[in-house]
Amino acid sequence: MKRVALLVQYDGSHYSGWQKQKNANTIQEILDKALLKITNHTVKTFAAGRTDAGVHASGQVIHFDIDCVIPGNSYSDVLNSLLPSTIRILESVEVKDSWHACYSASYRHYRYVINNSKFPNLFINNWSWHRYQKVLDEVLMLNASKKMEGEHDFFAFQKSGSNRQNSITKIKNIDVKRVEDLILVDIKATGFLYGMVRLIVGQLVLVGEKKISPEIFTDRWVNKKKNDVKESAPAKGLCFVNAVYEENVFKKIKNNDFFPIFLIEGFS
Repeated sequence: MKRVALLVQYDGSHYSGWQKQKNANTIQEILDKALLKITNHTVKTFAAGRTDAGVHASGQVIHFDIDCVIPGNSYSDVLNSLLPSTIRILESVEVKDSWHACYSASYRHYRYVINNSKFPNLFINNWSWHRYQKVLDEVLMLNASKKMEGEHDFFAFQKSGSNRQNSITKIKNIDVKRVEDLILVDIKATGFLYGMVRLIVGQLVLVGEKKISPEIFTDRWVNKKKNDVKESAPAKGLCFVNAVYEENVFKKIKNNDFFPIFLIEGFS
């Protein structure tokens, strides 16, 4: 028996998220079926982050235990031959039995992309939220967001239906920047609440449009005013960029290779 880790990309547009669900098309379901074809028995998979329906991943990390003669570094090619083109394995490696895709991660990185152009762009539509009511003030958004860094109770930014025992988590870093007409919201945290990033982005957009002040934004999450947090950004603009570990088990891919660069450098 050996433990294998996968570095995975997927376009979440037509999937009901990562986790298996009854009567739903999920990433985990598709991957598990591919592994079943290889081994002829059920293999349990674990992910660094449970992405929701419509959310993408450029560097999702998954592991599983398997009793098979296939070398750990060969699973990427074998699985890619069985998986749909919307799910790609970038790298596969054998890891220690004590290594865990979720619990060994130091933090996770999500990026949200807002297309703040006056005009929609068909070629990035599935990977961004086209939002233009006015030009967003990204500096105001950044300043409002910085107070969230550190360990806090983010109850206001948690959708109902969560199984977590509490809503406390630690944001390592948050950044908001503009690249031409794109606004990029990057959040790195030890863990994320259900729907957290999309709720944060929905509120930050209101700040950027000057519909609410940075002070109101802060008051809503600090004082757990969940009923005032009604706007949630669409899933399609959100991407699980990567998970970071003390020991980098993946050698072929650099962190800056994860996110689709054409969205940034090719945008005009």
